[in-house]
Amino acid sequence: MPRSLQPRRFPAASRVASLAARLVPAPRPRRLAQLLVGLHLYGIGGALLLAADLGAMPWDVLHQGLAERTGLTVGTWSVIVGALLMLLWIPLRQRPGPGTVSNVVLVGLSVDLTLLWLPDPHTLPLRIAYLAAGTVVTGAATGCYIGARLGPGPRDGLMTGLAERGLSIRAARTAIEVAVVAAGMLLGGTAGVGTLVFALAIGPLAQVCIPRMQVPERK
Repeated sequence: MPRSLQPRRFPAASRVASLAARLVPAPRPRRLAQLLVGLHLYGIGGALLLAADLGAMPWDVLHQGLAERTGLTVGTWSVIVGALLMLLWIPLRQRPGPGTVSNVVLVGLSVDLTLLWLPDPHTLPLRIAYLAAGTVVTGAATGCYIGARLGPGPRDGLMTGLAERGLSIRAARTAIEVAVVAAGMLLGGTAGVGTLVFALAIGPLAQVCIPRMQVPERK
């Protein structure tokens, strides 16, 4: 066959395709869709807990306190804190994935967008309903984005990084969340019965949801 008629090879395109395959293994459409849905739902769950005003999830107590002090939104501080936490991954030698970067940006954006349209609960029964719904939605969202297997969130990576340095997962998570709740309360964030309910319920909910939503590895 004349050289001019031979199919062209593009080494750069081949390398890009190979990198994409490593970052997002098959089945790609399901993984990406599940990741994006999970992160959006996580933001909705966080917004429901914030609107209930019975105590936010631990990290949002910190984001809320920072928002009170600076005038920036809770979602903006979620993005900023997530980005700063990724810097702590460097000495901890944690490796981010596409899901890590997406988590930093999309959860905070989803929180702010949800708070724009979410009706304010004026009665205690409605606030309790928001708390219950936010906790359940966040549990399902955790199973969704972790099940996509595209990398842990920045806060999860901090926990696992500390665990690899000798702490148990439980001790690492407890120490981190007690510290952020204390700091958030000092800054003006709301911690209360909702924070406790979330802390007690999220582990069992995630344990139920993650196996059911885990994307199987394709051989």
